Amino acid sequence: MPKKIRLGILGGGGDSLIGVLHRVASFINDNYEIVGAVFNPNHEDSLAFAREIDIPTNRIYKDFDTLVEEELKLPEDERIQVCSIQTPNFLHFPMAKKLLENGFHVICEKPMTMNYEEAKILQETHKKSGKVFALTHTYTGYPMVRQMREMIKAGELGKIHKVDARYYQGWINPIIHDKEKRSSVWRLDPKKAGISSCMGDIGVHAFNMVEYTTGLKVRSLLCDFNYLYEDNQMDVDGTVLIRMGDHVKGVIRSSQVATGEENGLAIAIYGEKGGLRWEQENPNFLYRLSDTEPIQVYKPGHAYNSELSLEGTKLPPGHPEGIFDAMANIYKGAAKAIRGEKYNDGEFPTMEDGLRGMNFIENTVASHKKGNVWVNMD
Repeated sequence: MPKKIRLGILGGGGDSLIGVLHRVASFINDNYEIVGAVFNPNHEDSLAFAREIDIPTNRIYKDFDTLVEEELKLPEDERIQVCSIQTPNFLHFPMAKKLLENGFHVICEKPMTMNYEEAKILQETHKKSGKVFALTHTYTGYPMVRQMREMIKAGELGKIHKVDARYYQGWINPIIHDKEKRSSVWRLDPKKAGISSCMGDIGVHAFNMVEYTTGLKVRSLLCDFNYLYEDNQMDVDGTVLIRMGDHVKGVIRSSQVATGEENGLAIAIYGEKGGLRWEQENPNFLYRLSDTEPIQVYKPGHAYNSELSLEGTKLPPGHPEGIFDAMANIYKGAAKAIRGEKYNDGEFPTMEDGLRGMNFIENTVASHKKGNVWVNMD
């Protein structure tokens, strides 16, 4: 068994949902050990949190720059090998860039950067570094999403005709309808979240799922946003028409004010031979649709699934796996890449996915601002 990869954590302290998700995911397959961190902007809070989760405090640093400086003083076989960035959006780019420039591998939350220009700069930095960069589009880690990808790649749906992806949540309702709250939340602050709230936070996941599962690229799009209140011009709802080819079209629907919805990510792909449908809230069921046969249901852990799907399944059939396991599969794929082992290119999202995501977000904003017109993706 290879030695555990030395992991550093940036952000994710306190009651952060993302923090818990990343930490548990890193432990699941026994590939990582947290050896250093900056959990919070306040050093005392970071130290207190490290003690709370029983991590030694000798490498809990006062800030990010100190972490990089002090880690580089350590022998190479002791220092952090990869850093996981779990901070608010505006810190992703400067942190990832500095880490890559100083020889660290990077696992980064999405969106990768604040804008497309930063994404292109980071791509160049990554190329020069020779290091691994993994972007945590978590939902690509579900076994049945991976099964969907492999079935489409094998031509089981034939020529793709139509794609339909949605991501509906309702959590921001009590915030967006309260003037004081909506002016104080970082997700609705363009200086910290970037130019988009809804499409930048969750719509980009639906976009990524479309390209991940189909293997096709979105060529152009038309977007219509809803802001609800004039004093906050950050989108909280949007619909995007997409074109992926001359006869391959679809829609991406995203909302943070879908009242009563929880985490409603779903995707359906339709082709000449059949269709596939998957929902994140019922992740262990992949439905295969046909005009001539009854609906088929695929579930994780069975021998009929693809190698990529089975590689991401930890339990026998009938034992539910969830979002921690999905994120763990991304960490597992990144671990293979860091160790120089062979891996499937579907095991973790890459710099290219981050670049495509930022291009998508900026083009949705541009399409809306220009009067809901078609714009081309790079």
